[in-house]
Amino acid sequence: MPLLIDLKPGEKVIINGAVIENAGSNTKIRICNDSTLLRQKEIMVEEDAVTPASRVYFCLQNAYIFPGRRDQYLSLFDQYLGDFLGAIPSAREIGEQMRAEVAEGHYYKALKGARKLLKHEDNIVRAMQGQVED
Repeated sequence: MPLLIDLKPGEKVIINGAVIENAGSNTKIRICNDSTLLRQKEIMVEEDAVTPASRVYFCLQNAYIFPGRRDQYLSLFDQYLGDFLGAIPSAREIGEQMRAEVAEGHYYKALKGARKLLKHEDNIVRAMQGQVED
């Protein structure tokens, strides 16, 4: 079943590793076959991968987008996720679900889990900031 994407002016999307930017008015793109695809709001640039969870996301994103370097990125993903789960055991369920998705080759689904990991990390940081302020 085709996927229809509506791109706003200037919005970017990555399809099979190619960055595509809408250079005009609103545009609709129909993807008719299996493709690796990330919308602009899902893309993380390396400069933004500064927290433990964001490093996990960035490596997984690159494993998804660049299959030729997948092994390298999955190795880093596994290392960063292991470190994260060792430091924050409350995220273990999210991490194990991500690992299961990766093992099945469902990288986009694993990225959804990585977004949950980012949110979990943010909640922990906010809670710690609240304790420091008190």
